[in-house]
This record gives sequence, structure tokens and C-alpha cells, in this order.
Amino acid sequence: MTLPDLPRIMVAPNGARRGKADHPALPVTIPEIVACAAACFAAGAGGIHAHVRDAAGQHVLDAGLYAELQAELARVVPAMAVQITTESVGRYDPAAQRALVRALRPAMVSVALREITQEPDTRLTRAFFHDCAEAGVAVQHILYAPQEVDHLAALLAAGTIPAGRVQILHVLGAYASGDSATPADLAPRLARQRAAGLSADWAVCAFGPAETACLLAACRAGGKARIGFENSLWMQDGRRAPSNAARVAELAGLLAAGEQGSPVSGGRS
Repeated sequence: MTLPDLPRIMVAPNGARRGKADHPALPVTIPEIVACAAACFAAGAGGIHAHVRDAAGQHVLDAGLYAELQAELARVVPAMAVQITTESVGRYDPAAQRALVRALRPAMVSVALREITQEPDTRLTRAFFHDCAEAGVAVQHILYAPQEVDHLAALLAAGTIPAGRVQILHVLGAYASGDSATPADLAPRLARQRAAGLSADWAVCAFGPAETACLLAACRAGGKARIGFENSLWMQDGRRAPSNAARVAELAGLLAAGEQGSPVSGGRS
């Protein structure tokens, strides 16, 4: 079964931790997320990495809320790819993550390798990945550190993850620790990816003010970009971004300028 490729630009408009106190334009409710998705699609994002929130604004892995969001996105922006998250945020175990995917059978899902492999019974992890492949669910493997590339390669070699082209997200920097990413953070990850011989459809997200510079570096290296308020609230020049759509429009414009041969600045690093 042919799985969908990652879009060149995917917006991550809210994430699991930030709220209105961090930025008033951060979408929390389903209507806000859908309106944001439509604006970002118009600005150049081919997909959305979606988190839903409960009535208190807290991150939840709720199949009902995700089904509602997916239906609304399909109605308002039918051409936009939708990827749901299984991020645990310390609240959910691998069983809950697997249950969400089993209930929804989404076209695309992101799964942190370090989280899903905490399952003591490796047979369950293997069954999860193989079930996703058979159901046509495109799994993007979230890798938070260079050594996790080796872990992914080992799981592929062991057959825990089905052989073939995989989707990867390299996460640069970190929200919880306040570690801001730089473009230099990408090199060791790509070196390990090449050394492991991974056939990958890969992308990058980057925490902090140098998000734009990191994403441009990734795209120049043959990767793709996840951009938005989940990771950064800043424009390339350091100004506070007015909206997720503004972040998408800026990146899309810089990529287009680079393809046309115009000088493209990497911004802050």
C-alpha cells in the first residue's frame, strides 16, 4: 500500500503545552484550529500536525475530539493533509497511544520512538507498527536525539518496524528545557541517518527563535519543514509572530525565493 508523503510545509499550530497566555492567536478549540488550518493552507502549508485540547485547554488523546476535528478539516480544507499526534506529555502510556490510532485509523500520525518503545512487551510494539502499515496509516517517527536514529535503524533491522521508506521528524532544541535550536544541530542527525542507510521522507521542527534558519537548512539538505507556534513564536528577524499563518507565509516565501535564485538569509542562529 502506498502511503502519503509528508507535505513540504506542515504547520504545528498549538502543540501540547502552550496556551493563550503564551500567544492570544494560538488555537485551542476545534473551530480555532480549523480556522487556523485554513489560513495556513492558504499561506502555503500542505498539512497540519494536529493536537486537540479538552474543555480546560489541556492536551488529550481523545478519539472523539480528533474525529470531530478531522471531519471539520475535511469539510473546510479538504486538500490539506492531516496528521494527528500521539504525544504523551507524561500523561499517556503506549497502550493509550496505540488505542487512539486503532480507534481513528488516521491517514497520518506522529509517534515518538522513545515513548512507544517504552512498552515492555515488544510484540505489542511490533504489532502496532505492522498494523499501521497494513491499514495505510503513515507513521512519522519523532526523534529527539541523534542516537535515536540508530534505535530506529535497529528496529527496522529487527522487523519491529516494517522494512521500507520511513517518515522521520528530527526535533531540534526542546520546549521543556528551554534549549533553543541552531542549524548546526541538524548535521549529526543527518550523518547518522546516512550511516544507517535509512530510506527516509524526513522533516525538521525547531524550538526557539532560530526556527526559520533551521527549517531553511533542512529544506536545502533535501528535507521538509514543520513550522508553527508549537515550536516557535518568532519571525525570522526576531519579531513576535502575529499568527501561525504569518510563520507559514514567511517560510514559503523564503523557499520560493531560494528556488528562483534570489539570496535567502538564514536569519538568526
